[in-house]
Amino acid sequence: MRITIINDTSSNDLTSEYNSRIDQVIQTVAGEPYVDIKLVHALRDAYVTLTYVDPEVIRELNKENRNIDKVTDVLSFPILNMKDGDIEGELDPGDYEKDDEGRDVLNLGDIILCPEVAFRNAEEYGHSKEREIVFLVAHSLLHLLGYDHIDEKDEKLMILRQKQLMSAVGLAFDDEEAEITRHEDEQSPFDNIAYPAGSICSHCGYVALLGRPNAGKSTLVNYITGMKVAIVSHKPQTTRTNIRSIYNTDDTQIIFVDTPGVHDPKSKLSEIMVGNSFKAVKNADAVVLLADGRFKDPGNVEKRLIDVCRENNKKVILAVNKSDEVAKESLLPLIAEYSKLSDFSDIIPISARTGDNVDVLLKQVAELLPSGPRLFDSEYMTDQTEREIAKELIREQLLHYTDQEVPHGTAVEITEFKEKYPEDAADDYDREVVVISASIICEREAHKAIILGKKGQMIKRIGTAARRNIERMCGCKVYLDLFVKVRNDWKNNDIMLKDFGCTPEDDD
Repeated sequence: MRITIINDTSSNDLTSEYNSRIDQVIQTVAGEPYVDIKLVHALRDAYVTLTYVDPEVIRELNKENRNIDKVTDVLSFPILNMKDGDIEGELDPGDYEKDDEGRDVLNLGDIILCPEVAFRNAEEYGHSKEREIVFLVAHSLLHLLGYDHIDEKDEKLMILRQKQLMSAVGLAFDDEEAEITRHEDEQSPFDNIAYPAGSICSHCGYVALLGRPNAGKSTLVNYITGMKVAIVSHKPQTTRTNIRSIYNTDDTQIIFVDTPGVHDPKSKLSEIMVGNSFKAVKNADAVVLLADGRFKDPGNVEKRLIDVCRENNKKVILAVNKSDEVAKESLLPLIAEYSKLSDFSDIIPISARTGDNVDVLLKQVAELLPSGPRLFDSEYMTDQTEREIAKELIREQLLHYTDQEVPHGTAVEITEFKEKYPEDAADDYDREVVVISASIICEREAHKAIILGKKGQMIKRIGTAARRNIERMCGCKVYLDLFVKVRNDWKNNDIMLKDFGCTPEDDD
């Protein structure tokens, strides 16, 4: 099992010395007695994502997902339906996803950890920062594996597993500490953090993210915001509309506009996508141009985008992405070639996937923006509604499972999005169920057959994977019904393009 660690905090007080201990915990928890013996092999290639965040971020996640307006030390978001280290039911193909090497792997879920609170805990309990971080990771991993503290029996088992796990990595509890199970709704000193719209900040504005298809724009947006607001696929032209995602700190608000990848349009849909990218430049305060660091030279797409930025007199930061996939020294010739094309405000090698140097990019982007009133409340991470994100999460799984068999001639239309609440619901956070009906639109009967699959197995896999992601977003149970419809040449039909939300952006 492996873990991806992302530092999305404004602090640099996170040293790599924690990582070896965390990796020990990961390798230990993937075996007996923490997981059932039948799962040990399946978890060998499983992965977990650990993201360090600032207090205001974990506060917003608590509000969105748990209806708790508090800052806590850690949150866990399981993917699989597990109980005490065993899967409830059987693993099916829909539980797996492809990694970068094409292998089937299990995603166990996400851990969101606030180091600022963890370090205060360490001081209060009188032990090291490392020990507190490792404990919170161990505690959260057990949650991902289905351990909990809902009742006395569950809590005793949780405490036992925590004690065994910490002992196994050389950080054993003493007898008194072993009886402690942290609860994620405890009071925190950061409970009053909020940044309302209209409050003045030092740096505020719109930043267009530009690049060729698959440059990594959507991956970067999801990393910065800490949530999936844009779908990611190895296929080109995944993003079809301009998606706005909002990054907040105490003195900065950056509204990133994730644009469709610029390409040679072959349909009205493609023309709209490329046109929206260019309009984003016109309306932006600054631009981040993402270039693929694996290429040896700037391509025609990048040269065209540089010209568009120059024509609109925009300040541009060049972010050379995928630096984790190439040797650092191989980027120098590419950066030198780009430097000949434009006087960039800065050139920064980054990895949108791992987060390497993204903090540097954010700092430099902020410096290009004017001071002014915050345009959105800090509780907003995107201008996309749940209905719109749900549509894209379905399309993401459609692209994932149909791979090369079905081209980009597909769309998703949400035909029903109903929220159900208990009779004694106090507010909108108390909803119990979201019921969604959606139509997958394709261009040919042959494509419909592929999407449905033999005895409906493919559409079931797509629906199961999409439903899980939508449940994570909504924070409640989701019922999802999918239907497949054929609409010939819909990508060139103005009425259908409008119905599917593929329309030109306004000029201002």
